[in-house]
Amino acid sequence: MKYIFTIALLYLCSLLHAQSEESAIKETINNFFKGMKTSDTALLIGSISPNAVLQTIVTNKEQKVVVRTEEMSKFIDFVAKPHPLVFDERIQFETIKIDADLASVWTPYQFFLGDKFSHCGVNSFQLVRLDGKWKIQYIIDTRRKEKCVE
Repeated sequence: MKYIFTIALLYLCSLLHAQSEESAIKETINNFFKGMKTSDTALLIGSISPNAVLQTIVTNKEQKVVVRTEEMSKFIDFVAKPHPLVFDERIQFETIKIDADLASVWTPYQFFLGDKFSHCGVNSFQLVRLDGKWKIQYIIDTRRKEKCVE
């Protein structure tokens, strides 16, 4: 009986730890988008690793799919500049996978400029735990205007 109790206790502890890790990962990603929405560069910078990568998958004028890389520092500068509209990316956490100090997160989203719908897609995040804190290392997303649920 002690053996079964010990196994059950260990399982419960690992389950609680996983939930805690998922909460910390969600908080990091939510802080990134909160920083974007409020132009709070401290939140943005605090949620990313020092060498984070930002990419998007788009179809160019020739109708070819390309991967466009944006410098994270330019993105942060863009968000920090005064602008009349709120950048409001509304995400849903669909999948979170964790192995040691690596996490992979899939978040479908809808993007609004103020109250006006702009586009939708999916973000794919890779996070790394640095000095005990989850940081976004890599973001790649898709963007489209059709087949969006509003």
